[in-house]
Amino acid sequence: MGINVRDWYADTREQMEEDLRSGLLLGVYYLYVGLWLTISTRLRFGTPAFERDWDLLVVLDTCRTDALSAVAHEYDFLGDRQTVWSTGSTSGEWVAHTFDRAYASTIARSGYVTANPHSEEVLRNRLMPPQYVAVPATWPDWNPVEPDTFALLDEVWADARDERLGVVPPATVTDRAIAAGREADLDRLIVHYMQPHAPYIADAIDGDGPVQEFCAEPFESLRSGEADRKTVWNHYLDNLRLVLDEVAALLENVEAERVVITADHGEAFGEWGFYEHPVGCPLPAVKQVPWVETTANDRNTRRPATENGNIESSGEKSVSADVQTQLEDLGYY
Repeated sequence: MGINVRDWYADTREQMEEDLRSGLLLGVYYLYVGLWLTISTRLRFGTPAFERDWDLLVVLDTCRTDALSAVAHEYDFLGDRQTVWSTGSTSGEWVAHTFDRAYASTIARSGYVTANPHSEEVLRNRLMPPQYVAVPATWPDWNPVEPDTFALLDEVWADARDERLGVVPPATVTDRAIAAGREADLDRLIVHYMQPHAPYIADAIDGDGPVQEFCAEPFESLRSGEADRKTVWNHYLDNLRLVLDEVAALLENVEAERVVITADHGEAFGEWGFYEHPVGCPLPAVKQVPWVETTANDRNTRRPATENGNIESSGEKSVSADVQTQLEDLGYY
């Protein structure tokens, strides 16, 4: 149970002083969020990943269905595209729902290689949604597993974040996933890339300079009108191509008969006044995600540096990275 009327009122009032209408809408929205989380943690809307058949689940953070369709002709493995409803509109919701104790026996035989710091927030710190906003009242029933439930939990964000880029590059995640697939004894493997989520690093990844300010916080520019939707969208697609190139490499360096490529949630680009992916967001652009089925065959075209016994189990790794800084770089807080 959570009661936070004072902070909710203060946030609403502060926003109302800037813009009366948006402040009122914000206050009403977070009233709804409290009710939504109370209900959705009990009735379980969406498609829980562990209730579908797959050996390898590739999660592209914030990947919209229409974005994947826009670039699908560039990648042979994106032919069989479907759409499902996600269990959440934020990574925190998705992690908490996906790794619920109801699936503990399956999780105990599964590996999770992730560039998303919400593994720390939800699974270790037990900071459940709504994590970064003041909701007046909510009674959610979250029940995720502990980190040591996993057969393998490789939190790539904890030791492989690129400070220049402000995020873990997708190639690093691919290397760690290949090593996990070849070395660990797993029934299932989940690989969670941070792209195409901002920052949009496609233009900067091969250079030595910082990510340009617009690409680091693209939705600030979109909201203010400094950038139009087409410009932001094209950078988003480039970030999607960047990660899909790595997915292509992954698919020829692991063995998996049943592969699914999906997303934890989508992304709003101004539809109905929504931007990014706020908690409890009902928009199809945010809640509907791709579900692409394909296969993977290890042709041994890549030898990652993490191979040869460097894969650690979830209970052996010491997490010391500054999670809040990383989440701020990703647009949270």
